Amino acid sequence: MQKQRISYVDPASVDDPDMLAEFERCRTVGTPRPESQAIRAHVPATFWSFANTWRDVFHNGVCDHTIKELCRVYVSHSVKCEFCGNQRSIQSAQKGLVEDDYFDLLNFESSTRYDDRQKAALRYTEAIVWDLETDDALWDALNAHYSEPEIVEMGFFVAITMGQQRWLRTLNIDHHQVLAGTDASLRPGSETAEAHEKTKQSPDYWAKKDAAHARKADAA
Repeated sequence: MQKQRISYVDPASVDDPDMLAEFERCRTVGTPRPESQAIRAHVPATFWSFANTWRDVFHNGVCDHTIKELCRVYVSHSVKCEFCGNQRSIQSAQKGLVEDDYFDLLNFESSTRYDDRQKAALRYTEAIVWDLETDDALWDALNAHYSEPEIVEMGFFVAITMGQQRWLRTLNIDHHQVLAGTDASLRPGSETAEAHEKTKQSPDYWAKKDAAHARKADAA
């Protein structure tokens, strides 16, 4: 394993009951799992800024949570953030997303798995992640399926998660290292430390595949 770049704050050293409650939520519900919050806990204001934003914009908010979940994992696969890409929203599973829904995200345009509404959101996400030009067709599709408040929240969410994932991937953090013992929000095959390591060694592990996405501008 690559060297971890920033240490975890041990939750056992935390005496703020609200912070401890948030760590427990991360342990039992996830997205995020405790490790990323144990990094942010070095600066309590950073810890709470993320926790509150994630609660208000991802878990709650005006836009369909399952749409935001697909956008989140599209970002993970694009920037190859393994920590984030190996998590699954429990709320999304309860609302009908299944594991196969995560497999074709980088090839969403040609996939038959996603409907027009999902593809409109993924095109928007793609444009933000890859700095692509947006045209009337993209905006017409967005406006056909989403209200302006939903489009605002979706764009803000993608921007937040892209920045966080680009940062986290530099830190070399992983699962089952802080408050270990639960499988909340982990993808199938990562439920335990042993299973997670075995999954990462598989030749079919998603992050071993080339996650570089063909930019539309380059194809032009």
